[in-house]
Amino acid sequence: MIPEPEAYDWLIIMGGPMGIYDEKEYHWLIDEKKAIRKAIDKNKTIIGICLGSQLIADALGEKVYKNPEKEIGWFDINPTGQAKVNHLFGENTAEKIMVFHWHGDTYNLPVHSTHLAYSIGCKSQAFLYREKILGLQFHLEVTEQSMKDMLKNAGHELIDGKYIQSESEILAHTNNIEANNKMMFEILNGLNKIL
Repeated sequence: MIPEPEAYDWLIIMGGPMGIYDEKEYHWLIDEKKAIRKAIDKNKTIIGICLGSQLIADALGEKVYKNPEKEIGWFDINPTGQAKVNHLFGENTAEKIMVFHWHGDTYNLPVHSTHLAYSIGCKSQAFLYREKILGLQFHLEVTEQSMKDMLKNAGHELIDGKYIQSESEILAHTNNIEANNKMMFEILNGLNKIL
């Protein structure tokens, strides 16, 4: 059972192999979408990662759909001009930041949201809504173990694709994990400051 928004301060919605439209197979998506909408209405701090960001976009009335290309592996995101002056991404002002991706869907940016990042393969990589609702398509939370688990459980998705790396390519770039985790903590601290 999903708790009511009064029972928590933050809501963090993680990823998964399903799509937001797979309600017939994953019935719990119906209740999860309702819970996200309630949390938005109660002005909670919300972070959505990958599928989580897609669920937030859906709850805000935006279309979620197949991206022209899947992104799986280590690829650059580009912070937008808005991100470079934003309290969450302000310290991460490099023109490109290498992050870990594993997604095939994308969404239209929610109305009145701040577009924070894009990539060559996917224009909607990160957004901020109402200064405390954050959607990230990529996985700053990745650890070496969680990456190995993804490879073990979803390795069949590593097919030929413009933005799909092989298992060996993915594992060859684990040196980026520490920087990704650091950026995640900076974002969490930034969100915490506005409470």
